[in-house]
Amino acid sequence: MKLTDAAIRAVKPTEKAQKIFDGGGLYLLVVPTGGKLWRLDYRFAGKRKTLALGSYPAVSLKDARARREKAKEQLAVGIDPGAHKQAVKAAVRSESENSFEVIGREWFGKHSPQWADTHRRHTLAYLEKDIFPLLGGYPVNGITAPQLLNVLRGMESRGAPSAARKMRQTCGQIFRYAVATGRAEHDSSAGLKDALAPRQVRNFPSIKEPAAIGALLRDIEAYNSNTVIRAALRLAPYVFVRPGELRRAEWAEFDLEKAEWRIPAERMKMRVVHIVPLARQVVNILEDLRQYTGGSRFLFPSMRAASAPISDMTLLAGLRRLGYGKDEMTVHGFRSMASTLLNEQGYNRDWIERQLAHGERDAVRAAYNYAQYLSERRRMMQEWADYLDGLRDEKVTVDTFIPDLPHTPVRPPSGRPNLVVRRGGKAK
Repeated sequence: MKLTDAAIRAVKPTEKAQKIFDGGGLYLLVVPTGGKLWRLDYRFAGKRKTLALGSYPAVSLKDARARREKAKEQLAVGIDPGAHKQAVKAAVRSESENSFEVIGREWFGKHSPQWADTHRRHTLAYLEKDIFPLLGGYPVNGITAPQLLNVLRGMESRGAPSAARKMRQTCGQIFRYAVATGRAEHDSSAGLKDALAPRQVRNFPSIKEPAAIGALLRDIEAYNSNTVIRAALRLAPYVFVRPGELRRAEWAEFDLEKAEWRIPAERMKMRVVHIVPLARQVVNILEDLRQYTGGSRFLFPSMRAASAPISDMTLLAGLRRLGYGKDEMTVHGFRSMASTLLNEQGYNRDWIERQLAHGERDAVRAAYNYAQYLSERRRMMQEWADYLDGLRDEKVTVDTFIPDLPHTPVRPPSGRPNLVVRRGGKAK
């Protein structure tokens, strides 16, 4: 006699499990704890087997019968329903374990400890905001280039083209990690570079006219709003490091006796130790500053919490307070100021590039070459500092270097004559 919903609801559990048959191998197994489980007995390859079809009432009588008929169809074409069910479960489990988000977080966990804090935070934020919600649930091997492009163009359309380009690179790294670990066959980001909006060259506003530089330096000397910010602005033109490297400078990185600042690799954009030779003027500024912040970890501690450095906007706000607008000068502009004038005056380009900490293509070579041209760079940095002082004090009568070092030749690239400059004289 076939089952009915009323009969199923009326069944009470007993001390022993009960089997209530519906026909065609389908029956309801009522266990002593009260559970009612659908089972299907069948034979495959001469062996008796049982297939679990779910529990009542989550799986209704009608659904159980439908699953029985599907199993019969599989048996008719030589498929073992039980083995097929396990294969489907395994496939679903594999897709879940190999989803783009799971592999992406695994990749992030392995590589991010070597990154700068800012890069680590930004990368994870973009993945969690833009990539994982739309692609994270897909198996990594099933994501197509058009799918990824659609997500990246969505980032572009909201006004974040730079972030879209960075996420294309990040997704490519995740795909390649999946390939290397045997969970994907190809990098779906390959070939998408030209499909995104091209990078707009960003030029940081910078003052490069010597007379205007002198005026800027005099304005900085006259800054009286905050001693720490004034010291940072005074140092910026002499050392011309990146703004983040300057504001996060730590006293432990400085050796004033050797007149040297060694910025550790983890704080550098190119992940290589960077040496900044300190001119006499810089050492004097630091000795004065040590009276105010020498007890802190940072040269420029935050006014809100001494355990953190000043923020990204603090130095920029200092320049704005001096009257220099966003289209006139930035903190990053001290780098282009130095680069432009040093190149114009014929200093060896390799010295300049090394002092600017521009990266080498060969990371291994870069790791060993951080001290390259150090003696030449030391001399260049002192001459640059002397030149800045001359502009500030209006003692330089020609637009060239070394007002305080008479008869010192500037070493130009091959093919250009040496310049010999005399204080208050002409370049010869």
